[in-house]
Amino acid sequence: MPTTELLRAFDAQPLLLTIKVASVATLLALVLGVGLGWVLARTRLPGRGVFEALLMLPLVLPPTVLGYGILVLMGRRGPLGAWLRAHFDYSVVFHWHGAVLASAVVALPLVLKAATTAFDQVDRQLEAAARTLRQTRWSVFVRVTLPLAWPGILAGTLLAFARAMGEFGASLMVAGSIPGQTQTASMAIYDAVQAGQDEIALVLVLLVSAISVAILLTSNRLFAVRR
Repeated sequence: MPTTELLRAFDAQPLLLTIKVASVATLLALVLGVGLGWVLARTRLPGRGVFEALLMLPLVLPPTVLGYGILVLMGRRGPLGAWLRAHFDYSVVFHWHGAVLASAVVALPLVLKAATTAFDQVDRQLEAAARTLRQTRWSVFVRVTLPLAWPGILAGTLLAFARAMGEFGASLMVAGSIPGQTQTASMAIYDAVQAGQDEIALVLVLLVSAISVAILLTSNRLFAVRR
């Protein structure tokens, strides 16, 4: 396909939607991951190992299993999905919000692991010194603990963003692949290959790969700073 025709045929919407979905999903994963990471690092929960293993399951489960689980819970006949539809006339199924939810689920373990490790490495003596200055626990967390742990958390968050960008299976099951609405870059690549549009698929692959490489390089530098 000539370059001019390729440019006319290329649609940037899937890539833009991917960045949008990954950004929102990463933000959700960051909030939950930091909170849960602090709990795992600083409290002695009964059954902590089992709880942590359950939170890390999305790393090892097939995406279709995650997608099915989300559909069972959030589908129109699911307990939470039926309640949302009855009270708010809202459903994540076949909506880009569904892709956000699926991406957040698969991204959460990466933030969680990084946050737990980062909080474990914070010097407790610095926190104790801050408490002697009559600082509240929240103030100590915001002014001492979080800034010291932030480079490690940020590194994990970047990896989570890259993982959210590449999400395919669970998002496809929950949100579908509706062009202009729920079709992310990974879905667009698959559809382009299926349609024999190899040039368009190649462009999307190169763009997504370039973004992912940049994210990984930045994350590696942050992990190196932590060491």
